[in-house]
Amino acid sequence: MKGYEKIIFFFLLPLLPHAALAQIQMPDGRYRLLTTIVNGDTIPLVNMSGVDIVAPLSPEAAANMQAYLKLRRDVLRAYPYAKLAAVQLRFINDSIAKIPNENYRKKFIKATEKDLKEQFEKDLKKLTVTQGRILIKLVDRETGSTSYSLVKELRGSLQAFFWQGLARLFGSNLKSEYDGESNDAQIEQIVQQIERGELKVQKIR
Repeated sequence: MKGYEKIIFFFLLPLLPHAALAQIQMPDGRYRLLTTIVNGDTIPLVNMSGVDIVAPLSPEAAANMQAYLKLRRDVLRAYPYAKLAAVQLRFINDSIAKIPNENYRKKFIKATEKDLKEQFEKDLKKLTVTQGRILIKLVDRETGSTSYSLVKELRGSLQAFFWQGLARLFGSNLKSEYDGESNDAQIEQIVQQIERGELKVQKIR
């Protein structure tokens, strides 16, 4: 084996545990390693995974990739809570439709709100400002109503005004509408990947 061939061989040797040796099974159950002869030397045949070689990203492309990965992370974080909001909204609407008394309906809504707050308030407080904005948009996507409209419908105009003012302090807007065909097209692409099972989201406890 020539000098440069030895260098290549010893360079590839550490990779062998991650590669598949080409071998065949004999009738007696034993395996025979396939080899080839190069310049009189017997060399084992190894099947290695393909490697993609791509050009370095330009600074602009790298920045765009970084921004997209951050957006994907934020959508993955907010999406489960938007789905939860849709499920809870259906539950509340179905429940209050069966309650004829207005006072009982209000009590039911407050009790449900209290339960949800106890379960998820700590987790929701961990969301970043950006994740909170995305959540507000995804709530509109999943329910067909803005967060402001939902609060106003369930808790009244005064409560909606209060929460909208609070959201404004953090740079958010409960009246934000979802626009999956234009302004929120990237978010929509990520959501569709989630719904096709291509991206996994963390389950809510």
